[in-house]
Amino acid sequence: MAPFIRLQNVTKSFADINAVNNLSLDIEQGELFCLLGASGCGKSTLLRMLAGFETPTSGRIEIDGQDMVDVSPADRPVNMMFQSYALFPHMTVANNIAYGLRRAGMQGAELDARVNSLIKLVRLDGLGLRKPHKLSGGQRQRVALARALARQPKLLLLDEPLAALDKKLREDTQFELVDIQEKLGTTFIVVTHDQEEAMTLATRIGIMDQGCLEQVDAPRVLYERPKNSFVANFLGTATFITGTVAKIDGPFIHVDGACPTVVCLDPQSDQVMPETGAAVTLAIRPEKIHLTRDATGRDNESSVIIEDIAYLGVASNYRVKRDDGLLFKLQQTHSQRNETPLEWEEKGFVHFDPADVILLED
Repeated sequence: MAPFIRLQNVTKSFADINAVNNLSLDIEQGELFCLLGASGCGKSTLLRMLAGFETPTSGRIEIDGQDMVDVSPADRPVNMMFQSYALFPHMTVANNIAYGLRRAGMQGAELDARVNSLIKLVRLDGLGLRKPHKLSGGQRQRVALARALARQPKLLLLDEPLAALDKKLREDTQFELVDIQEKLGTTFIVVTHDQEEAMTLATRIGIMDQGCLEQVDAPRVLYERPKNSFVANFLGTATFITGTVAKIDGPFIHVDGACPTVVCLDPQSDQVMPETGAAVTLAIRPEKIHLTRDATGRDNESSVIIEDIAYLGVASNYRVKRDDGLLFKLQQTHSQRNETPLEWEEKGFVHFDPADVILLED
């Protein structure tokens, strides 16, 4: 069965710059898919091509099996929710939601029923007669969402939908958005630069850089098994180690370099075993690095000095340095910190399990 959305070798050029560069992607019906990347990486341009506001320079876009090349924005089974919300300030909540439905010819009891159901869906009960200036930022965002869903599009495009909200409200609204998408089953594509937002919302994430997709996977796979250093560094943080493969012993890879490291590849993964003598880049996530006061004799252990500690409430982030200058970034819960109460400038040891080392492709 063909995917609901198929992009094949899509390129969009502005003068001599490829905002989107030979990009291919399949998205299934009912997915909540996030395009994640820094400003200027091409994610909003890709969204505008799906909506029909921009035309690809080359390549093909299909939605629900139909080639979109000659289909106008108004005739696509798509709606778009903009970052600015673009609510009509002189209209009530109900009339903002009803606007597109009235233009499509809906009226009377059918119109009232649709508007009321949308107000209930986005949890704005009792606010239908208010105007936008009487609403909070989160409430205005929900009005914009209800209006975008009013004509029951098969695909909803959301361009930085939560960017205008403060952190606490943004976190609460993320779960509301997931709940609404699951109830409707509508395919959502969300553009965001916020890694935490993408991880919370998406069934899959596509990470973009310079017009290209670096990796498309479920959030957990992207975090635990990034393909390259860009993905590992963009989604979360990591300590990177470079070296040369000295020996391979079954699933174990012995890497020589400034920080000799043992890696254990998962035999169930599809990763290709590097050859002896190959240069490799490794990554270790901060929560996988263990800090102790005394040496333990375990694999991948180094003597370090505590450089910085940042208290974050639920945990503390550490920056610790080896004698050769290699900086490890690690995170400890408070129970772990209480077990190893090391402070600034004190000496300690770090170690990490070979199975927790990520072998990158770059």
